[in-house]
Amino acid sequence: MSTKHSKTDVILIGGGIMSATLGTILKELAPEKEIKMYERLSTPAEESSNGWNNAGTGHSALCELNYTKENKDGSIDINKAVKINEQYQVTKQFWNYLVKQGQLTQPEAFIKPVPHMSFVQGVRNVDFLKRRVDRLNKNILFSNMEITDNKDKIADWVPLMMEGRTSHVPVAMSYDKTGTDVNFGALTKKLFENLEEKQVELNYEHEVQDLKQREDGVWEMKVKDLQTDIVTFVESDFVFIGAGGASLQLLQKTGIKESKHVGGFPVSGLFLVCKDESITTQHLAKVYGKASVGAPPMSVPHLDTRYIDGKRTILFGPFAGFSPKFMKTGSNMDLIKSVKPNNLITMLSAGIKEMSLTKYLISQLTLSNEERMEDLRQFVPNAKSKDWEIVVAGQRVQVIKDTENGKGTLQFGTEVITSEDGSLSALLGASPGASTAVDIMLDMLKRCYGEEFKQWEDKVKTMVPSYGMKLSDNEALYTKLNEEITKNLKIN
Repeated sequence: MSTKHSKTDVILIGGGIMSATLGTILKELAPEKEIKMYERLSTPAEESSNGWNNAGTGHSALCELNYTKENKDGSIDINKAVKINEQYQVTKQFWNYLVKQGQLTQPEAFIKPVPHMSFVQGVRNVDFLKRRVDRLNKNILFSNMEITDNKDKIADWVPLMMEGRTSHVPVAMSYDKTGTDVNFGALTKKLFENLEEKQVELNYEHEVQDLKQREDGVWEMKVKDLQTDIVTFVESDFVFIGAGGASLQLLQKTGIKESKHVGGFPVSGLFLVCKDESITTQHLAKVYGKASVGAPPMSVPHLDTRYIDGKRTILFGPFAGFSPKFMKTGSNMDLIKSVKPNNLITMLSAGIKEMSLTKYLISQLTLSNEERMEDLRQFVPNAKSKDWEIVVAGQRVQVIKDTENGKGTLQFGTEVITSEDGSLSALLGASPGASTAVDIMLDMLKRCYGEEFKQWEDKVKTMVPSYGMKLSDNEALYTKLNEEITKNLKIN
């Protein structure tokens, strides 16, 4: 086995949307920096960023009911919804900048307009949805949202969902025409193509085997070429770990104190898929419902129009599955290997605290195909089993960490863990991830590059005009940017 040595300014581990976004931003802010990317698979966007492995929702809280919590006094807390929407606005502004620069041509290849809707049944839920929309409508980011409890109107919006619906149970639906469907796989590939043109070194079929920081603060990474077995030791001042489910294990290899008392639990997703054009043409929407009692936020059922591989399809789910692998292409030993002396109590504590989640997963694993179809029929009453097939979607690793809420607290969002000296960052978790990529990466760069980032801020504001402010507090700027983005991204 032969070895080589090399140096670079920035290392990106993982060939997904996060590394592609970070690399793209850095090349705009500091084009002189040398960047090298390493991916274990043969092509980019094959795991979490793949079109079949994520919901493709431009997450902006237009339809996701779990982002608006109902308080004990009946009021609706919209803080999380506004935050998620603001983050997606940042992402869209950056895409708009890239389109104007000619770096993203044919945006319709990765983003399409698809209305976002929420669907509820029952008197209590209808009342909740009406109060949710009323509260959100007061914010400019949600001013386009409509609501109706008229079944004929709902049938106009989503005919597939109302055909054959004979129940007299009250229903209601909110509707926002500004929603989007995003093929993050297609976007990731385009961004990496651009980066390669800017002399970023893209190394596919390269597996990172170890990662250690020297006393002088420089990181040394051991990486193996899976085609030639050549091992290269790469030195860098900054490392980003954006390897999806594999990020936790790589973070643990660093030995930094921030990697302690952090664990992960793998959950896979299953979806029912329909590709029959006579059916898919009857539904143009992403429709989110309410999670069942005791189910985690990630289990919210949704009926989505998706554009994948150039074809319009409908996906319904997710249904939870289980595999000890941390990635679809991972090892059955991933979960066991992730348990360390420093996170054993953290993991055990989570097991004790999350009994409801355990029961939910067990109930999901025992579902038959017909039982899954019955869940689908809550959304599509006339759904026939012959028209729908099961696909295994992405593998996600839910973060478990010790927090102020106690040991072994399960985290359902995206977690960015950064070393004390700012020389390494790792992205863990799942949702809403990709939609908020630009905001997450800018925040990470600000923390990691400190004084250098201050010199970049004028350029950042060129790429993201709302940087440093809230669009929800600036109606004029939001209106101006939204018109421009809608036109340039072709999502009218």
